[in-house]
Amino acid sequence: MISSVCIYCGSSTGANGDYLAAARAMGEALARRGVRLVYGGGQVGLMGAVADACLDAGGMVTGVIPGFLFHKEIAHGQVSDMRVVASMHERKQVMADEADAFIAMPGGLGTLEELFEVWTWSQLGRHAKPVGVLNAGGYYDRLLAFLDHMQSEQFVEGRHRAMLIEHADPDALMDRLAAYEHPGVIANLSRHQV
Repeated sequence: MISSVCIYCGSSTGANGDYLAAARAMGEALARRGVRLVYGGGQVGLMGAVADACLDAGGMVTGVIPGFLFHKEIAHGQVSDMRVVASMHERKQVMADEADAFIAMPGGLGTLEELFEVWTWSQLGRHAKPVGVLNAGGYYDRLLAFLDHMQSEQFVEGRHRAMLIEHADPDALMDRLAAYEHPGVIANLSRHQV
């Protein structure tokens, strides 16, 4: 059962209005399902929009922000469960520990870094939590095509490519995350585990 979801997303709202609408819909969907939002603690961009929507719909929100960003007044003032941590590395670990699943919405370099790190952790057997992308406005279409290319070039096993769950609708994505079953670690690791 998924009781908390870590959202990775941009500190900008992006160029397409679909991204902001999707962030709001995601926050509302989490609140409606009674699922706690775990996110980077910001009040700006899509980060702020998903938190605002979840809070406005009566949802639970946990923010995790490093002190250097908190003190620059980027932290969301309405999030009562705000964890101030020492570093970006600690932020990512706390967010991962607090979440039952992970979703990347449209975002920039930090969003991609967080998505690939948590997906890699799953591939390596460090957790078995579902990982997905909210493909608002087709934002991730080219990335998903490149991931298919990686699989066809035999750098990613099919079962591990399939670990990344994708949908443009928040509720449909949440349903898919809830039905997820971990396919097992990469073959080289499973042969050497004791």
